[in-house]
Amino acid sequence: QVQLVESGGGLVQAGGSLRLSCEASRSIFSIKVMGWYRQAPGKQRELVAALTSGGSTNYADFVKGRFTISRDNAKNTFYLQMNSLKFEDTAAYYCNIKSYVGMDYWGKGTLVTVSS
Repeated sequence: QVQLVESGGGLVQAGGSLRLSCEASRSIFSIKVMGWYRQAPGKQRELVAALTSGGSTNYADFVKGRFTISRDNAKNTFYLQMNSLKFEDTAAYYCNIKSYVGMDYWGKGTLVTVSS
């Protein structure tokens, strides 16, 4: 079992920046994929960004060039740097990890509110 705890959400003006963190309760060195998802009110949860153990990244089109996913294995933590935030980025953001043995873990979410 792995616990994930997100932090870094909050209220920011459009054009501003936030960095979300996701701290895992154990090493993330061998995790297959780590990712960030978001869910806005009344909408389905959607992938924002993902990072594989090999270092490959995948970004949703709506965040390309604005968001960056990264990790710090020594801190068992991965991040989502969000720049040039837009009103439509307002959502609850969830971190997720998938292991090589098919396990799938989620954090409880952190709320990002962007004021226009």
